Amino acid sequence: MSDVTTAGTSDGAVGALRRRVADLLPAGRADLEDLVRVRGISSSPDAGPELARGAEMVAGLLRDAGMPDVEVVTARGPDGTPGAPAVLARRPAPAGAPTVLLYAHHDVQPTGPAEAWTTPPFEPVERDGRLHGRGTADDKAGVVTHVTVLRALLPTWGPQDGVGVVVLVEGEEESGSPSLPDLLATHGERLRADVVVVADSDNWSVDVPSLTVSLRGLLELDVTVRTLRQPLHSGIWGGLVPDATQALTVLLARLWDDAGDLAVEGLVRGEAADLPRTEDGLRADGGVLPGVELVGRGSLLSRTWRRPSVTVVASDAVPLALASNTLAAARTARLSVRLAPGQDVDEAERLLREHLAATVPFGAHLEVERLASGRPFEGDRPGPARDAADWALSTAWDGARVAHQGLGGSIPLVAELLDLLPDAEVLITGVEDPATAAHGVDESLSLAVLGRAATAETLLLARLAGEV
Repeated sequence: MSDVTTAGTSDGAVGALRRRVADLLPAGRADLEDLVRVRGISSSPDAGPELARGAEMVAGLLRDAGMPDVEVVTARGPDGTPGAPAVLARRPAPAGAPTVLLYAHHDVQPTGPAEAWTTPPFEPVERDGRLHGRGTADDKAGVVTHVTVLRALLPTWGPQDGVGVVVLVEGEEESGSPSLPDLLATHGERLRADVVVVADSDNWSVDVPSLTVSLRGLLELDVTVRTLRQPLHSGIWGGLVPDATQALTVLLARLWDDAGDLAVEGLVRGEAADLPRTEDGLRADGGVLPGVELVGRGSLLSRTWRRPSVTVVASDAVPLALASNTLAAARTARLSVRLAPGQDVDEAERLLREHLAATVPFGAHLEVERLASGRPFEGDRPGPARDAADWALSTAWDGARVAHQGLGGSIPLVAELLDLLPDAEVLITGVEDPATAAHGVDESLSLAVLGRAATAETLLLARLAGEV
């Protein structure tokens, strides 16, 4: 955890900014609820109109906040198809002032079965100080944090005041950002910045703020096995001919050893910092059922921050309602592969392909398709912007020490932006906490954390502008 100093600050100026943000939070919450009602699931082939609606809403909020140059833009993915709409806005920097890029994304993950939710996933509902709904925290609250900060600061800044501001709100982060490289290549000059604030991570707890200093990388692969030209009668052929479901099940099981560690040789594995996290706390935060063992070896945080993992996130098995007594000819599973900081993505894919080819059972035919990827991030480096962020976060959290933590998730934009802006300081913040259940059922946002996050970012920009 990080110690901070408040030397040289003005209590009066800080207090005034805190009050200004507090006055703006009711409007921010209303905007957040409107955004949550937009069903912008970027991985869905039918989500185009909702993603467009979400982008236009975000653009309207940025214009309302006072950003002078706001545009909805699109780029093309590797296959040439248009990507989801993003929002790009820019305020020029006064002479001698830095430019700060504020990032968030307006798309969301699928909800899973709606009946598993306590309340409808796209209808925001408050319970016990938390706003529930898909995207309340990941990452529409990030959008609203930026908007609230701009509403607090821009009306007080003349043309020669404050800092330059760039806002990028992406529309396909949850599906691997396939058109991001083209977007950065097309609009790179408009994205030039000295400091990048990525509002898409979590906090150590509701009461302890965090800066995320490492991220795992991402590979999304479809793995298909084929054993037959066509399905066969399970009574006549079962026990003699391997069906594709059997072959795929065995193949997937061979990805892990008996302790649940990934069995793919050669992948980068590291060790996390020794921060206070207990198994009981992790089990409670994750909703692990009594008696279920955790998987893997080594420290708890190393397993999630610094080690590779594979999760089977989908398969094309036949639904129970459509089941017939047949052997399957082909089966596909989708793998979400997380890669440790320091891992080259192409090398990881090669090692995974080799492992799958060496362990596919029964001579089944194997196909592996790469759908998306994102490089890991390692950014535990001191700098003036990080010092300012430590101070701002601690101040907003009433003196709490700031945790410099890793994150097991992935944000493909970060490594791509560093290629464009190699000298920029990257600050990864967020509004989530261990109870958020991002990507899961009953995702929720602590409204107290939303207020603190907006306050911290306001103080950060004010300090970078030399105002506090």
